[in-house]
Amino acid sequence: MLPDPNSTGHPAVREQWRVVAFQSGMIAALLAGALLLAATAHAGTATIGRTWPITEPDALQEIEARASRQPSSMAAQFGARSDWSALKAASLGQTTQTRVRSVFPFYTLAMDIALPGGKVLYPKGYTFNPLAYVSLPQRLIVVDPADIGWAARTASLTDWILLTAGRRPDSLQIGDDALSLGERLGRPVFILEERVKQRLGLTVAPVIVRQVGERLELTEVRLAPNNARKVRP
Repeated sequence: MLPDPNSTGHPAVREQWRVVAFQSGMIAALLAGALLLAATAHAGTATIGRTWPITEPDALQEIEARASRQPSSMAAQFGARSDWSALKAASLGQTTQTRVRSVFPFYTLAMDIALPGGKVLYPKGYTFNPLAYVSLPQRLIVVDPADIGWAARTASLTDWILLTAGRRPDSLQIGDDALSLGERLGRPVFILEERVKQRLGLTVAPVIVRQVGERLELTEVRLAPNNARKVRP
């Protein structure tokens, strides 16, 4: 039997009422927690609060609508592949004698290289050798289209074949370029860009470029007339 709350403020009576109040608060807190867990578990299927329909268009439907308005082929937009500037290679002379020479590809900065705070790290005009900091992991086999067969036999799997805008043999078709030759060889074929030609100090082809220490070793190869065999489709 609980003591009368209107009884005199005896210490024992006040202590009993504090225990009752604490127990009542704990029961209320536990009940609220149980209700919260139940609501959370039910939230996956229940609707709480007001809802509105989605008015934004479906993104997938927009993509499909845009795609349906595009022409079936984009080839006409780019013109003939023979006119693509991305497939225009640099020209080199023809190797007349086999020789090995070295090139140090020094580079001079055209602007200041500064830190975010403004302090200049490397000033304009600073000259350095990139090969002192990086390595060229593969050889570069630079050839005219006429010598693509020799390049395919000479290059290892990791070597890069770079095509110049040089001689074109009868075995190649008029429309053959780096892309089509790569498909026929079963390996990538790249074009020799003018800036690469200048940076590597190339003058003739075919030439094999590889890094030796902090220099480039250029092996210019003079081929016999029967060395450039037909590229098989």
